[in-house]
Amino acid sequence: MKRIFKHIIPAAGLVLLFGTTSCTKDLDVTPLDPNMDTNINYEGLFNKCYATIAMAGNGGANGDCDIDGIDGGTSGYVRQMWNANELPTDEAINGWGDDGIEQSCFNTYDESHPMLNGYFSRLTTSITYCNQYLNEASGYNAQMTAEVRFLRCLHYYLLMDAFGRVPFTETLSDPVIYSRQEIFDWLVKELTENVEPNLSEAKPKKSGDTGYGRVDKAAAWILLSRIYLNAEVYTGTAKWSEAAEYAKKVMDSAYKINTTSIGGWSAYQMLFMGDNGETDAAYEAIFPILQDGLRTTSWGTSQFLCAGSFDSDMHANPNDKDATNGLSGQVWGGNRTRPQLIQKFFPNLDAPQAASYEMPTIAGDDRAIFDGVGREINNLDRATFKNGYAVAKFINFKTDGSSGHDATFMDADFFFFRKAEAYLTYAEATARQAGSSATAEGVKAINVLRARAHATERSGYSLQDICDEWSREFYFEGRRRTDLIRFGKFGGNTDYIWQWKGGTYAGRNFDAYRNIYAIPASQLPTYNNEQNPGY
Repeated sequence: MKRIFKHIIPAAGLVLLFGTTSCTKDLDVTPLDPNMDTNINYEGLFNKCYATIAMAGNGGANGDCDIDGIDGGTSGYVRQMWNANELPTDEAINGWGDDGIEQSCFNTYDESHPMLNGYFSRLTTSITYCNQYLNEASGYNAQMTAEVRFLRCLHYYLLMDAFGRVPFTETLSDPVIYSRQEIFDWLVKELTENVEPNLSEAKPKKSGDTGYGRVDKAAAWILLSRIYLNAEVYTGTAKWSEAAEYAKKVMDSAYKINTTSIGGWSAYQMLFMGDNGETDAAYEAIFPILQDGLRTTSWGTSQFLCAGSFDSDMHANPNDKDATNGLSGQVWGGNRTRPQLIQKFFPNLDAPQAASYEMPTIAGDDRAIFDGVGREINNLDRATFKNGYAVAKFINFKTDGSSGHDATFMDADFFFFRKAEAYLTYAEATARQAGSSATAEGVKAINVLRARAHATERSGYSLQDICDEWSREFYFEGRRRTDLIRFGKFGGNTDYIWQWKGGTYAGRNFDAYRNIYAIPASQLPTYNNEQNPGY
C-alpha cells in the first residue's frame, strides 16, 4: 500500500479536522465566500488545500461534497477540468445523457451549463481554502505557505483560462473582477516572487519518499512555462522566450522522462497505471494527485478517467486477456475518441479493430493505446459508446499484471504535470521564435518523447506537427482545448474541422467567442451582471 505523504492525511482524518462546515452553502453564493466557517488546525487546512484536487469532499468518494447542488463524482476537480478541456475538442466525445454533456460535445454551451457551473465553483471554493490557510497560517511554515500559494495560482490560472475574467481576492474579503491581463500579471509576480523562492528544491520522488505529492520548484517552473506559452491568448503579447526559459529549467531538472519498461508494459503506459507512484514512472510526475483505492478515493479523478472510458468488452491486460481495466464492475462506457485523434496515429484512418495492447505495435507508437475491437471508428451516433475507438490509457493494473488493492477504486495517481510537457513547450516556443519550424534543439526535445514511444524520430517539425504531437503525448489528460485555442484551431473561422464540431456530424466552425466559457448564471451577480461577450 502506498504511504500517504507526511502532510496529506486520509479522508477520515479530514472529517475529524473539519467536521461538516467546510463546504460552501450553495452554488448561488458569492464564489469566494468571505463567511465560510472552517474549524481547523494549520496542518488540517494545509491538507485540505491539496485534498480538494484529489477528492470531492472530506469523506472520500462516498462522503460529503464540498460543492452543494452537484453530486460528488461529477464535481471532482480533475473530472470537471477534463470535461471542460476535452469534450469540446477533436479528442473526445461522450454518449451519456447527463445535462450539459451534449452541449459540451457540440460546442453549444452557455451560462446555464451545469458542469461548467460546477467547475467554476470547484475552482473558487479551492481558492477559498487557500485564502483561509494564508489568512490564518501564513507564518506557520514558509515552505507550506509557498505550496499553498502555488495551489492558489493553479486554481486562478485554470479559472482565467476557462472563463476569462476572474473574481479575485487574496484574503477572505469580497472579490473584485480581474481581467485576463491582471490575472496574468499577478500570476507571474506571485510565482516568481513569493512561490518559487520558498519551495523545496526540484527533486523527483516515489510514493514511499517524504514529500511525494507535494509541489517543489519544478512545479512553479512548469506552471510559469504554461502561462507564458499561452500569453498571447491571454494578453495579446507573446512570451515565447520566457516559456522556453522556464521549460528548459524543467528539462534540466532532476525529474526524468520514464524510459523503463516492466512486464511487457511500455514506459508510456506505466505513467497511467495502478502502481505509477511506486515505479520509475513517478520520477516524471512533477505534481501527482494521490489516489489510493482504500484511503484516498474519488469518483472524479483517476477513477473517472479509467472507468468512464471502458466497457465490459474491453481487455487491457496483455498478461490476462480476460481482465478488463483492473477494477471490478467499474465500466461506465462514456468517453471515447473522435476519429481525428485516431488520425494522429493512423493518418489514413485505417486503424484495425485490435485490442489496446496490440494497437501500439500496429501504429508504431506506444502512445496509441486504443481499443477497436467491435467498434466503429466514426462517431455516427453520440449516444453509442462503440461509435468511436475506446481509450485504455488509464488503468488500475500494476506492472506485475495484478490489479490494484481495492476492487472498486483506483490506485493510479493522476500526474497533473509531467516533465514531458516541458519538452513540447520548449520545442513550440523556440519554433515560434524561429518562424514556423522547430529549431535543432526543439527537434531533439520532441524526439526524446518519440523515442520513448518507439515512434519514428524525425529531422524536422512544423508548427502543425507540434500541435499534433501535443495530442499524441497528452490526449485525454485535460488540456486539449487550451492547445487548440493557442494554435488558432478552436473557435472562429479556422482551417480545422472535426466530427461533430459545432453540432453537425461533418463538423463546422463555431464563433470565436466560445474560446472563453460563459460566466455561470448563478455567478453573474459577482460580475455586476456583466456576461462574457457573445453569450
